[in-house]
Amino acid sequence: MDLSTYAELAVRLANTAVDGEEETSGGDDGDNISTLDGLRALLTDLQIPHTGATRSDLAAMQGLRIEFREIFAACAAGNGTEAVERLNALLIQHPVHPQISGHDGQPWHVHLTQSGGVADRYAAGSAMGVAGLLTKLGAERLGVCRAASCLGVFIDTSTNRSRRYCSDRCASRANVTAFRARRRASSAPDVLPTAAV
Repeated sequence: MDLSTYAELAVRLANTAVDGEEETSGGDDGDNISTLDGLRALLTDLQIPHTGATRSDLAAMQGLRIEFREIFAACAAGNGTEAVERLNALLIQHPVHPQISGHDGQPWHVHLTQSGGVADRYAAGSAMGVAGLLTKLGAERLGVCRAASCLGVFIDTSTNRSRRYCSDRCASRANVTAFRARRRASSAPDVLPTAAV
């Protein structure tokens, strides 16, 4: 079972919005799940069957994205205990049912069975994926973008644990901003005005 694929579901969902329906300014411009059609488009893009997606699934997914954002924020703040408590609550609420599968000529491998509604299937897989990566790689590998105007989340898979931005676009913007700030600072006058006596 490739848990990173399931964990990526949590990242995609968490990056759909911040504070209600505003999209993140992260690298992928976020997916909009403010409507049922938006949810269906996200699920189609992720190749997850969305047959029967309802308004209650939409509401559940909007709540789930907030929960995942909180998990990533706790990890980024160095609070692995809070992240684990939140993940355990999700795993209890959305139990995972593994099943061995061998489809499309592939060797036997483990899938998470698709039971319950659309939101239940998504929640179970993504929570298990994040839990698996957190226990394998550590909580410090789950982060929130450090770009000033972005709240996107990411999984740091770099070998030296150095990732700080959700996308190349945010990293480039931050580098340009820092370069311009250094340039302005170096061109500022070195002489301080004298105070009148």
